[in-house]
Amino acid sequence: MKQFLIVLSLFATFTALSQTKSIKNSPPLSEANPETVGMSEERLSFIDDAVMESIEKKEIPGAVALVARKGKIVYYKAFGMADREAKRTLKKDDIFRIASQTKAITSTAVMMLWEEGKFRLDDPISKYIPEFKDPMVLDSLIEKDSSFVATKANKEISIRHLITHTSGIGYGFIDGDERFKKIYTKAGIIDGFTTDNVTIGENIRKLAKLPLHHNPGEKFTYSEGIDVLGYFIEIISGMPLDEFFKTRIFEPLDMEDTWFYLPKSKHKRLVTLQTLKDGQWETYPASDVYDPNYPITGAKAFFSGGAGLSSTAKDYATFLQMYLNQGELNGIRLLSRTTVQFMMANQIGDLWGDSGNFHGLAFGVNGQKGQDKGGEGSMGSFWWGGYFNTMYWADPEEEVIGILMKQTMDVKEDNSGWKFRQVVGQAIDD
Repeated sequence: MKQFLIVLSLFATFTALSQTKSIKNSPPLSEANPETVGMSEERLSFIDDAVMESIEKKEIPGAVALVARKGKIVYYKAFGMADREAKRTLKKDDIFRIASQTKAITSTAVMMLWEEGKFRLDDPISKYIPEFKDPMVLDSLIEKDSSFVATKANKEISIRHLITHTSGIGYGFIDGDERFKKIYTKAGIIDGFTTDNVTIGENIRKLAKLPLHHNPGEKFTYSEGIDVLGYFIEIISGMPLDEFFKTRIFEPLDMEDTWFYLPKSKHKRLVTLQTLKDGQWETYPASDVYDPNYPITGAKAFFSGGAGLSSTAKDYATFLQMYLNQGELNGIRLLSRTTVQFMMANQIGDLWGDSGNFHGLAFGVNGQKGQDKGGEGSMGSFWWGGYFNTMYWADPEEEVIGILMKQTMDVKEDNSGWKFRQVVGQAIDD
């Protein structure tokens, strides 16, 4: 009993320290007239036209769109169907599988622990997960049994490599190299989420024994590295990842609709994943990599730091508003302004070539050329999206957030994303 009380006391102390009050006290997001924050209501209506055009062309069955500026929601609408077969229309507070939008939240958690002095970004991950010691780079695949030949990498994988997708780790079913798909399948690696009774620790320890695409730091290879960091968070914090997210991020920000596995009271708000077949929207079928029952049923034991969360447009806008506020919201500081500043700096050099953009420590970020292309926001705007066709960006200079939530797979053409981002920018009127 005494030992239990000590553990409980330590947990309470840890949680209290992590949720520090801020000198600043930015209010939660609330709705306001667009003109009060320099946005044109008439021009924001162009979003209606863009989204409805995509619905009419059957590029999407529906969407929820949200625009905020200077901490005020100035546009928030739902269009179309959440489930055409069930004839359920979309509502603004419906819940979407956000897949890779989970990555920014996991990266935020990593940096919160970094701020507490728990580790250095250039520490080798093998210091905390020993199975990653002495990584190997793939030379060749033996086709007959999906075994492989590999050579020792020229350096260890660091935490910075993992958070910037430069570790060389692959991504299984969405990997651009067919050899890695076969290697990961043979090893039984879970690439995103599962309803099976598996933990991220079990999955990551298997992943650690597999070869890399390249030596760490040499290239940008979109990877399962953020899932590795989900397990790393559990090791460093001593908490399951879902509990860490809930107590350290979601509760302080009042993100009540963001979960790995939805409580029963929220099941009916989950949007159906849909695909277009013979000109009609249908429920996307189960496959080897997707279970339509996620995140409602199953063992509810696997917390994918790279792809596992579901959320709403408003919850995710709240998370982004914390970043626009330089790490603070509701009088709670999750990250220091100084930390947010270097998280938005170029962490990958010229690995994205001449794109005009770069990767920081949680997001893709616009450089000067990215801004000058037009339609993508100011220099310093940060962004990402999810496997099931969700997307977001935030523009610190203009203090604008844009969220477009959709839930589709295997759609040949969808122009709603770039149109939405483009028409939001032209609605600024100050």
